[in-house]
Amino acid sequence: MSLLAGKLGIVFGVANKRSIAWAIAQAWQKAGARLAFTYPNEAIEKRVRPLAESLGVTTVLPCDVTDDAQIDTLFATLGAQWDGVDALVHAIAFAERDDLKGRFLATTRRGFQTALDVSAYSLVALARGAEPLLAARRGALLTLTYFGAEKVLPNYNVMGVAKAALEACVRYLAADLGPAGIRVNALSAGPLRTLSAAGISGFKAMLHHHAERAPLRRNVSGDEVAATALYLCSDLAAGVTGEVIHVDAGYNIIGM
Repeated sequence: MSLLAGKLGIVFGVANKRSIAWAIAQAWQKAGARLAFTYPNEAIEKRVRPLAESLGVTTVLPCDVTDDAQIDTLFATLGAQWDGVDALVHAIAFAERDDLKGRFLATTRRGFQTALDVSAYSLVALARGAEPLLAARRGALLTLTYFGAEKVLPNYNVMGVAKAALEACVRYLAADLGPAGIRVNALSAGPLRTLSAAGISGFKAMLHHHAERAPLRRNVSGDEVAATALYLCSDLAAGVTGEVIHVDAGYNIIGM
């Protein structure tokens, strides 16, 4: 069964073959969706275009999510090509490397603002820009979060605060956009070896700890995360909005 046959989806945050956004894009394409990709700068564009070509994706557009003018241009361009958007994935997060080690107390004002702007406010900005296209097809908006939004994790620091803000944004956006038939959810994946994870000090130890203590006694794969993303953006999840769904081998339920 092609869950997304005839659907139109746009993916923000593909960085390389290890990124969760890439795994989601592959799952969506296999399920029948027609896709568009974005990139924030020339360096990322060089990685994204070959990946897009491998899936037959021809719509690859620039978009720095900290620039409202670029967001407006992106959706104007996409709106001229498509009659709406069925699914949008927001897989964007950033914090300064120095803010992902040591004490959270040492976070600078600038570092805090950067992390919250790129990792949380960008979801609001994209939702606002995409609202007319999402409403046209009663689409779904999906973002990626992490357990560090709920509990303190070593060296996750300001990113945990940003992800907590992101999860609150999901709930408020779900309430705002629900009357138009637009669903907004977050997917909280267990630790995966991605480009973003490489910036977290002690990440290898985090993977080992997770695998030892999760009920399934292992880490999760990008394909498992993508499968849940496919569900959340398909008609199977038509009644699900404002939720944070964990795909972490059950790690989040463990206390001791």
